[in-house]
Amino acid sequence: MSASGKDWPVKQYTPRYTSWPYNPSDFTRQDSSPDDSFYSAPRFVTHIDDAAINTLRTYYDSTLPRKGKILDFCSSWISHYPKSVEEASSNGELKVIGMGMNEAELKANKVLNSGKLLVDLNQNPDIAGALRTADAISEDDAEKLDSSTNVVSTDYLTQPVEVLKSLRDATKPGGSVHLTISNRCFPTKAISRWLRVEEEERVLMVGDFLHYAGWKDIEIVELSNGKVGEGDQSSPQQGLRGIMSWMGMNSRDPLWVVRATK
Repeated sequence: MSASGKDWPVKQYTPRYTSWPYNPSDFTRQDSSPDDSFYSAPRFVTHIDDAAINTLRTYYDSTLPRKGKILDFCSSWISHYPKSVEEASSNGELKVIGMGMNEAELKANKVLNSGKLLVDLNQNPDIAGALRTADAISEDDAEKLDSSTNVVSTDYLTQPVEVLKSLRDATKPGGSVHLTISNRCFPTKAISRWLRVEEEERVLMVGDFLHYAGWKDIEIVELSNGKVGEGDQSSPQQGLRGIMSWMGMNSRDPLWVVRATK
């Protein structure tokens, strides 16, 4: 894959272990109560800042297909897709399926034109089964996913390899997955190891998940290191960022995509 259209640093993931390195305790959480209760009330907010959202849209614009089928899993009221993808969804050339935990949030997401599925992946990590039950995909490779996205939610998955294995089964050969990582989270619902390690280890851990799930060509794309650079100053928020920089607040949300191919 290529991060075409933008010179983002891309690092090839290299498998680090010869056997599964994690313990069950790594996937425990402070709040072990059912997720459907935690997510029962809609949250019509964004979980990364505006600069990160704009960067993610630019990345998606250079990588996501305009035809075929996309799954946005752990989805919400907004998927951060660029205008080109929204237009492809609107005219029916691109089918976009959403899978999430809150019905009101999914209903509000206008880009989801081919299904809005309520699925708790910590209770049922079988993405492929849920999609087949909803007639969103079939066993035919031609009817499977071309791509899938997940924004700042991998850290909530208590069975990430099972989820990503099933996602791979639901994806056509050559299809891709794009897992967006930042440092924002609900700490009581994030897996314990996520909270214990630094950001570099987090993205490598996600690479491990994809590797053990059978995905190939795993890459880590750094969309933002969390610092406001000169390239950010041409945006409509230039004035605000200038003031923030003058006050020593020259930071923004860091952002990475860990991506892979079937």
